[in-house]
Amino acid sequence: MSRICDLTGKGYMNGHNVSNSNVKTKRKFYPNLKLKKFYIPEEDKWITLKVSTSAVKTISKNGITACINKFVKKGYI
Repeated sequence: MSRICDLTGKGYMNGHNVSNSNVKTKRKFYPNLKLKKFYIPEEDKWITLKVSTSAVKTISKNGITACINKFVKKGYI
């Protein structure tokens, strides 16, 4: 199961753990992803998406169909 947002395409970032002695070891910063069900009234059905919490805020502000159309135009989907 990949840790990538279905709408925005957000994935992990690379970075370092830094110890007290300033030794750096590789690590990954993962996005805050949630499984969420959305209702699409035009199609009269529910869909389940793995979305980041920032995408959930965008969906609640603009609506699911507007967000899906926007992300399709941008090429994320």
